[in-house]
Amino acid sequence: MRFYDSALAPNPRRVRMFMAEKAVTGIERREIDINALEHESDWFRALNPRARVPALALDDGRVLTESRAICVYLEHLYPEPNLMGVDGEERAFIEMWDRRIELDLFFPIAHWVRHTHPGLAVLERPQVPAWGEIAAQRAQEAADWFERTLQAQSFAAGARFTIADITAYCALEFGRLAKFRPWTERPALAAWRETIGNRASAKA
Repeated sequence: MRFYDSALAPNPRRVRMFMAEKAVTGIERREIDINALEHESDWFRALNPRARVPALALDDGRVLTESRAICVYLEHLYPEPNLMGVDGEERAFIEMWDRRIELDLFFPIAHWVRHTHPGLAVLERPQVPAWGEIAAQRAQEAADWFERTLQAQSFAAGARFTIADITAYCALEFGRLAKFRPWTERPALAAWRETIGNRASAKA
């Protein structure tokens, strides 16, 4: 298999962290230079017509795109350690938390960064700074919600580390490009971030 990656983007990082947690080896990595718009090239569009990273080319020639779909496939191939639920009930609750985090925290942060950071103007065409400011406010509100969540439970989806923690951590780290550091005023979030940041996968 071959993993089409980009060191600069948060969604590929989600997959890298997921693979690192599972100590996955043997998958070839191909860096895509998104600043040079390599993801919009004809050869990459042949892999993913949506021109987005990441993508995972399977040995049979098919290509998986969307970071969570790739993680679902890897969870099937490498079931331990479990990151997406051991039974139907736990899978449902982890999916619920992961989607909440993706929709309410990850997406606003991504829009904030992409629409306000000058270095990303080549990727977000056109940038709409006013939308970025709206997204910034939503990200702050989501950080308040996540703080309350972490006051009640140790990890994003409950009592143990899961894919939801990966989604949240990658979102917040990407937010640093907008100088978004919500943990400085939210103690539960700060403690959680330190815990996740100390995991080896956080360096992936």
